[in-house]
Amino acid sequence: MLVKRFAPAAALLSAMGAAAAQPAPGIQFIDVAPRSEFSYTTNNDFRGRKYFPQPMCGGVAVFDYDRDGWMDIYFTNGARLPELKKTDRSFYHCLLRNRGDGTFEDVTAAAGLLGENLDFTFGVAAGDYDNDGYPDLFVAAIGRNTLYHNNGDGTFTDVTERSRIGVKPAKTISVQGAWVDYDNDGWLDLILSNYTYWTPEEDIVCRMTSGLEYYCNPRMYDPVPHRLYRNRGDGTFEDVTGKAGLAEALGKGMGVAVADFNKDGWPDIFVANDTEPNFLYINNGDGTLREAALEYWVAYNDAEATVSAMGADAKDFDNDGWVDIFYNNLMTQIHALFRNLEGKEFDYVSRSCNVEALSRHFSGWSNGFIDYDNDGWKDIYSANGDVDYFRENSRQHDTMLRNIEGRFFEDVSATLGKDFLRMGYQRGSAFGDLNNDGFLDIVVTSLNERPRILLNSAGNGNHWLIVALEGRRSNRDAIGAEVKLTTASGRTLYNHVTTSVGFMSSSDPRLHFGLGAEARIQTLEIRWPSGIRQTIRNPKADRILRVREPE
Repeated sequence: MLVKRFAPAAALLSAMGAAAAQPAPGIQFIDVAPRSEFSYTTNNDFRGRKYFPQPMCGGVAVFDYDRDGWMDIYFTNGARLPELKKTDRSFYHCLLRNRGDGTFEDVTAAAGLLGENLDFTFGVAAGDYDNDGYPDLFVAAIGRNTLYHNNGDGTFTDVTERSRIGVKPAKTISVQGAWVDYDNDGWLDLILSNYTYWTPEEDIVCRMTSGLEYYCNPRMYDPVPHRLYRNRGDGTFEDVTGKAGLAEALGKGMGVAVADFNKDGWPDIFVANDTEPNFLYINNGDGTLREAALEYWVAYNDAEATVSAMGADAKDFDNDGWVDIFYNNLMTQIHALFRNLEGKEFDYVSRSCNVEALSRHFSGWSNGFIDYDNDGWKDIYSANGDVDYFRENSRQHDTMLRNIEGRFFEDVSATLGKDFLRMGYQRGSAFGDLNNDGFLDIVVTSLNERPRILLNSAGNGNHWLIVALEGRRSNRDAIGAEVKLTTASGRTLYNHVTTSVGFMSSSDPRLHFGLGAEARIQTLEIRWPSGIRQTIRNPKADRILRVREPE
C-alpha cells in the first residue's frame, strides 16, 4: 500500500481565533412539510428482527417533473421483510408536486409512481435520459432496479424491461444510480453503485453476548462490482461494465459523485465504499475508465484505513477552480474532506480544516456542499443518525459546517432553528431552491418518520444567481457542464452540473451561486459537455438565468 502523510495546518488555531466572519444572522430552516397533506413516512419495516439492508431507506429526488419552474419532490421506500413486498400503502413511494406557495400536493397515484410492485428500494436518480425535455427517474433496489419514463403529461411509465437497464447479477443490492454522459455523445448514461450479494434467506443474524440483536458489520458480506450502462440513444442501454474496465474493482458502493477532476474534458466518477477502499474512476476518453483512487490518494483516510464511507459530493469548496471531494462516516471515523491539487492528486484536509473535530461525534449518511448563506463559499451539510437503535446518542441532529473562506469550517447548526435540529435517524437528503428565492433548501428523510422539507428563511441580504442550463448538442440536462462566474470585483466562483449528491438522493440540476454583498457579475463562462464554450457578459444578479447551448 502506498503511504502518504498528512500534516495539520499549523496556522489553524490562530486562523480560527482571528476569523472575523460570523454565522449569517437570521437564517433558519423551517419545516414546511406539516403544511401539506401526504401520508408518506420512511418505512424500513423494523419490527425487532434486524435484516442487513434495513438501515438504508428513504431516498429523495428534487426535480421539476412537470416543467412548471418549481422543484417537486419524490421519495422511495422500503418493503415488508422477509417477503420483500410492498404489502400495504405504508411502503409506497411518494411524489409531491410543488404548488409554488410553500405547499405540496400528493400526486403519486395519478403519476403512476406508487411503486406498489417494487421491492425494498433505496436510491433515486432524476435525469432526462431520452432528451425529450422531461426528467425521468431511476430507482435502485434490492431486487429489480426500475426506470420510469416521464411521459410529459404528468404521468410516468415503467420502461425497465425495454430499456434493459434493470439487468444485473442475481442477488445484487443496488444502492444508488447516477446519471453521467461518460462518453460525451449527448446521451445520459448510468453508473450504478452496488453493495453486495444478499437475500433474506441468506441474511446473517448478529447478536451481542447479552442476546440483543444488532445490524451486522458490513465486513461480513462480500464486495461486488459497480456497473455502467451506456445509453444507446434509442431508449435502450448496454451494460458496458466489463468493456469499460469496471468489472475487476470490487466494492460496497454507497454515494456517487461525478466531476471532471483532472480537467481533461471527460467526466470522472468517485464512489464511496463502505468498509472497502473508495474508487475513483478516471475517464480515459475512449470509452474506458481506470480505477485510480490509490494513485490520487482518495482510497483511504489519512490513517491508510477503510471506513464506513456513506454519501459523497464533489464540488470546489475553496474556489480554486479544481473540484474537491467530501464523504461522511459513522461516529469516531471522521468525515473526509479531500482538496484537489490541480488534478494530480488529493490532499486529506479534514484535520487542518477542522472537519475532524466537528464530525467525530456524528454518524453521517447523506450530505452535500451547499452555500446555505449565499456568501460564495460552499458549506457542508450532513444528515445524521446512527446505524442502530440501542446505542447511546443514536438519535442525532443534522449538522451544517460553515465554510470560512475555504480555509476551515465551523459548526453553525445551533443557529439554524429547532426544525433543523430535530433528532432522528436521518438518511437521504436532496437540495434545491424550492421557492425560487435564491437560497437553497433541504429535503431530508428519517427512518420511520415523516420527511422534513426545510425552507431556508433567507434571513440575510446576500445576492445570488441560479443558472438553468439546457443542452442541445450536449445532453438536455447539461450534466457535466462547468461554469465559472466572475464578479465585478474580480472574485471567481465555480460550479458544475450534477444531480448525484449525497446518499440515495438526487438534487436540483440548476447551478447555484451565492454572491455575498456583490450585486454585479462580470462574466459567466460555460464549458458544455460537447466542448462548446460560451461567455455571457454582465448578467443580472438575484434571478434565475436560463441558458441554451449554442448549436
